[in-house]
Amino acid sequence: MEKQKLILDCDPGHDDAVAIMMAAKNPALDLLGITVVAGNQTIEKTTINALNVTQYLNIDVPVYSGCGQPMVRERPIIAADIHGKTGLDGPNFKPLERKKCSRHAVNFIIDTVMDSDDDITIVTTGPMTNLAMAMRMQPLIIPKIKQVVFMGGSYQNGNVTPAAEFNIIADAEAAYVVFTSKRPLVMVGLDVTRQALCYPKIIERMAKNDNEAASLFSSLMEFFCKTQKEVFGWEGGPLHDPITIAYLIDPTVLKTKYVNATVDIKGVESYGRTNCDMFNYNHWEPNCNVSYELDIEKFWNIVESSIQQYS
Repeated sequence: MEKQKLILDCDPGHDDAVAIMMAAKNPALDLLGITVVAGNQTIEKTTINALNVTQYLNIDVPVYSGCGQPMVRERPIIAADIHGKTGLDGPNFKPLERKKCSRHAVNFIIDTVMDSDDDITIVTTGPMTNLAMAMRMQPLIIPKIKQVVFMGGSYQNGNVTPAAEFNIIADAEAAYVVFTSKRPLVMVGLDVTRQALCYPKIIERMAKNDNEAASLFSSLMEFFCKTQKEVFGWEGGPLHDPITIAYLIDPTVLKTKYVNATVDIKGVESYGRTNCDMFNYNHWEPNCNVSYELDIEKFWNIVESSIQQYS
């Protein structure tokens, strides 16, 4: 079976770290590079976090640092209340020896997509700044992108404001560029990621695999679940980002509906909201497969299988 080529654009982040782990060694996936954006923490910190994860798990995939602020707004939004001062608090990493690549993440996306004979899937698990900038700098990449699978948005409630989810509101203008690109979109929003609560029994289950990936997963989730409970009251932290990778491994893990979806970049209270016409009320042209149901058992099986790849 031919591997799916993908670029993982992320802002590590505890759940991003698990997404990296899942994407790097799955036999169905060919992870061409990890591009990093500011989001859960500053670009300096998210880049270090990506390098720490790849070093810890001995993942031989290049890391490219990208945009440190949104396309339009002056300052980035970060999530230190959830991910800590480093953006990846919890694990104890050894001194960092691995280096980022010299090329900018946006240039890597452009060059890789343009040079590839095969269409490439772009997965975004943070703000969409890098991808949107690449689309604006070189529009010729757009028809060569197979699909964009992204963690972001919600057709119900947000998690930063009542209307908006973090990854979208962090750079709503970038999300607008991607949503209007006319490429196939798969939205993995809070509607399904809040179904993937990492309860203590899940951490215990994964820890029994007794390898480096299991150890990393456990230390990540213990911190992540603590802050999620403090901020949102969850008994288990929702494991947002890895669902994008689980979908690539097995699309049946999600149920989706093909609808019209837009990003609000003009509102005030609703700025950053993803407006998804789930009932086709307006009869507008569909542009996005919006996820609405997660096969929870299948998802955790995929996560565990990914951890076992490191044994």
